[in-house]
Amino acid sequence: MALFNTIPGNIVAPIVTFEVNSGGQFENSSRLLLIGHKVAAGTATLDQPVACPSTIEARALFGAGSMLDDMVRIARRNAPAQEIWCLPVTETGTAEVRTITVANVPANGGVGVIEIAGEPLAITIAAGDTVNSVAAALAAAINGYFDPLTEASLPFTAVAAAAVVTLTARHKGLVITDVDVFVPVLTGTNAFAGAALTFATTTPGAGSPDLSAGLAALGDDPFDWIASPFADANNVGRYKALLSDISGRWAWNRQVYGHVVYPITDTVANITTAGLAQDDRHITALPRPASGGNAEPSWQWVAGVLARITPWLADGANGNVSRNQTGLVVEGLSPPRDRSKWYGYATRDSFLRSGISTWSVDQAGRVLVDKIITMQRTTLGVTDTTFRDLQKIGQLVYALRKFRTALTIEHGQKAIADDNPGNVQAISTPRDIQATFVHTYQEMVLTGVLENLDMAARQLRVQRNADNPNRVDIYAPLDMVNPLDVIATNAVIYSQFRAAAAAA
Repeated sequence: MALFNTIPGNIVAPIVTFEVNSGGQFENSSRLLLIGHKVAAGTATLDQPVACPSTIEARALFGAGSMLDDMVRIARRNAPAQEIWCLPVTETGTAEVRTITVANVPANGGVGVIEIAGEPLAITIAAGDTVNSVAAALAAAINGYFDPLTEASLPFTAVAAAAVVTLTARHKGLVITDVDVFVPVLTGTNAFAGAALTFATTTPGAGSPDLSAGLAALGDDPFDWIASPFADANNVGRYKALLSDISGRWAWNRQVYGHVVYPITDTVANITTAGLAQDDRHITALPRPASGGNAEPSWQWVAGVLARITPWLADGANGNVSRNQTGLVVEGLSPPRDRSKWYGYATRDSFLRSGISTWSVDQAGRVLVDKIITMQRTTLGVTDTTFRDLQKIGQLVYALRKFRTALTIEHGQKAIADDNPGNVQAISTPRDIQATFVHTYQEMVLTGVLENLDMAARQLRVQRNADNPNRVDIYAPLDMVNPLDVIATNAVIYSQFRAAAAAA
């Protein structure tokens, strides 16, 4: 018996007619959201999410040299086709002010190079130039800096007075204290080497923004992966409230999901302590050493790493969501200049046991993803690694959406009955719903998201609720495919195989 949504069953006048309905086609859509600051020249509205499809759009929306300008360009380098949205949030606190004093310059001139936030500025010094003229040239270079290849600007504006260049951060807040200013050692001669320049911070950056208004503005729009540079305790608490299983985006009555990644820049001991202080599957902490020369600021790190893995985490159709991510190169990031600050295996293993994610550096000096995890370690006070792998979150979001789509398309706007002997299409039975669930499960087994269909089907329970005959309850165990993290081999070495062993 055909089921019609618009053609009545009691018409009499002759007609050959068709109504058109969708048979249903699931497609997962996963957005990356970047949280940060804009400058006054940016056209975006504060505390409102906005789509940002390109780096050109980012400069218009948030202003050249802004935090979000930086985050979008590095995210695009690592995820060229990813759907990216941004949330410009209101600044709070004090803008950092630093000084660069030009103490001396070579009498015969030369080239002076300085790096700010990992970006190199080269100043040509002519014979006879004074410290005042070099300071003026340096200030002009900072203000006018733009790398047409990477599209980078700088997080400071500059003014020169006599031999002193005063740098003022484009944004207020403690997060700006993380910006690196450095005189590199060059293959040739750097005129700024030695005691040519002296650095001071006259006004430290202070304050952390209140993200409440911006996070509330996300509403029920889908934002699966969220990168934020703000790691203070108040905002971490806001992330957890945003994503709460009871009242937040993961609640049963909202089902919009999301996961926040933020950086922690500190000593190994303090990072470990911060990890152990959390126990939540909806947040991820990315560690960075407190000293040792972090060229790129924390907001670039968190945006780059999350953007690098988001295309896989969103891809359940090809099984990429389940894959080990170790060794993925993060474009645009440099390792700490002090090699002793690179995390060794023992440190990374300890971090992972403490709820902290890890990265590594290869022989070419490239920053690699090591293992990105959530910060949940226990359930009901006992150790539980079910939700440790971040892949599990991506698999879960994909699977729940696919199940919900299948159940809605096949059983939405239906009646429920224990049996359907007339095969009336307007009626669904618990057995029909169970069949839909098993079939959808099988589709995800074939794409590498779930496994062990037979066991899952045996444990699946679909039944009408005892108190509400209009309701169907489902018990659905899901066995997720796991990332292959460790391959351990026992290599037994012989000078020569024994004859008996060779024969066997």
